[in-house]
Amino acid sequence: MRIPIAFRAGGALAGLLVALGACQSGPGAGTEQQAAAPPAAAVPDAAAFRVRHPAWATTASIYQINVRQFTPEGTFRAAEAHLPRLQRMGVGIVWLMPINPIGRSHRKGALGSAYSVRDYRAVNPDLGTLADLQHFVGTAHRLGLRVILDWVANHTAWDSNLTTEHPDWYTRDAKGNFRPPVADWQDVIDLDYRQPALRRYMTESTVYWVKTAGLDGFRCDVAGLVPTDFWNDTRRELEKVKPVFMLAEWDELFPPTFISRKEFDPNTRLLEKAFDATYALSLHGLLDSVDRGQKPTAELARYWAAERRMYPPGVNLMTFTSTHDINAWDGSEYERLGANALPEAVLAMLWPGIPMLYNGQEAAMKKRLRFFDKDTIPWNGYPLQGFYTTLLQLKKRHPALRNFDATSAFRLLPGPAHTVAFERRKGDAAVVVAVNLSSQPQAFRLPALPAAPGHYYAPLFSGPPSPRPRNAGLPITLPPHGYQVWEQIAPK
Repeated sequence: MRIPIAFRAGGALAGLLVALGACQSGPGAGTEQQAAAPPAAAVPDAAAFRVRHPAWATTASIYQINVRQFTPEGTFRAAEAHLPRLQRMGVGIVWLMPINPIGRSHRKGALGSAYSVRDYRAVNPDLGTLADLQHFVGTAHRLGLRVILDWVANHTAWDSNLTTEHPDWYTRDAKGNFRPPVADWQDVIDLDYRQPALRRYMTESTVYWVKTAGLDGFRCDVAGLVPTDFWNDTRRELEKVKPVFMLAEWDELFPPTFISRKEFDPNTRLLEKAFDATYALSLHGLLDSVDRGQKPTAELARYWAAERRMYPPGVNLMTFTSTHDINAWDGSEYERLGANALPEAVLAMLWPGIPMLYNGQEAAMKKRLRFFDKDTIPWNGYPLQGFYTTLLQLKKRHPALRNFDATSAFRLLPGPAHTVAFERRKGDAAVVVAVNLSSQPQAFRLPALPAAPGHYYAPLFSGPPSPRPRNAGLPITLPPHGYQVWEQIAPK
């Protein structure tokens, strides 16, 4: 789906422009919306959140692969050769964009959208065979990686096999014809989840892929447009096969523009029984807005308070600076963020949540990948692979950065305007992050360390560790558009 996001200057957490549209649709006009208010309750009911996260997901970051753009060949076999590289970077979960045959009717571009599914239980021959997919997953597993598949439950291609086999599974317009779920999504047609047989088929299809290809879960397209009880039932059936990771493309904090504000339900409860994470779309939009100077960095505190009012400790959202939608419709991070592309990457990767890296970001890719046509990523020797490896490996090993940990602490730290600094702590283990989003040097001080001898902060990106046992309060100067991450080190 398409998700361009922008903030206007003015009111706190207001004036959000969130244009959610189909992955199939391409750019279209958005409608300004006010931020959705979180629930009135000051403390969310932690007992309602009952998802059993797989143990392997507690240290995981996500890496998204657009198979047909990932290599010149655009196949599973060619992409598989990159898996050892991703494993060395510190990736935990590989997310494959949809791998099903693509609709020909109403197709956009030469290749069409991967989100226009013609057959839910087949592999797009352009990408390879079922055996090739199985080999990809097997290799990933041997490397300690997990693989999730993009699942498009809300709609199908116009020429899907289901249109002839089960035409009653679709909603209809006033004339009785198939219809797109949203006017702009003209290459797909809407499924009707009032049909019990459709629900059984879709759940059985997800189970089929877990059993047949060994997949470890799903990223679910426009999950909030599909009834939550369907996702709850599907998660339960998948868990009978193996522990899975489920990611919902949705954000309960802000409404999409393709439905009216009255229709938007901020309490879809997707994270209670069905999903391990949803998108942090509102955070992404805020970070972009902060970079443009349309919002002060102090708004991050208001965002964090809103997220915590919505969710109890231990509930995480997925954080990012780019996705297939953002890159295609809003532009690369260099087009949107300019000199702050890397500082904002540091924020997104280490902010509380599950970080996601879009393919091509480690190549410092500055172009928009075409969505409906072949457009290979220019890798150029992976100039940012070391940068992202530092962040992902820290995420993987540091106890203060664990996913789903209700006992770890997060606090924003004081600093000058146009800077963001925060600490994440688990007992005596901590990480401090600071970024300067301005064009001038900015100074701040490291926070106080625990009262224990031998503790100090070690910078991750440059400079030797300080030999001082007590360097709390040490003044730090960040260069323009600079960033630094410090790890608290204790004596051994």
